[in-house]
Amino acid sequence: MLRKTTRGSEARWARVASAEDVAADQITAVSTDRGPVVLARVEDRIYALEDRCSHQDYPLSAGELEDGEVECVFHGARFDLCTGRATRLPAVAPVRTFEVEVRDGGVYLRLE
Repeated sequence: MLRKTTRGSEARWARVASAEDVAADQITAVSTDRGPVVLARVEDRIYALEDRCSHQDYPLSAGELEDGEVECVFHGARFDLCTGRATRLPAVAPVRTFEVEVRDGGVYLRLE
């Protein structure tokens, strides 16, 4: 099941990719007016995190997925795809997550 949310009147949704462009168990980098974002499909869910490691501002899109987490290849910090929580040092601060909606073959992020 793909992650779905209810659109509120205050929410602004932006189409950032085609759902078919987000391959399973891969990381896909996209640009938004809120900055770079990394998309990751694990099984049938798509997750979105800001594309920067909170440890030293390196791109998470250069990293790898493992067990529901994205690992920064530069220093080994890891982040939970669902919550953005830092799960391995040297990172201690979380990264921003975005709500994801898949509709009509597109991937939309809630940007506020």
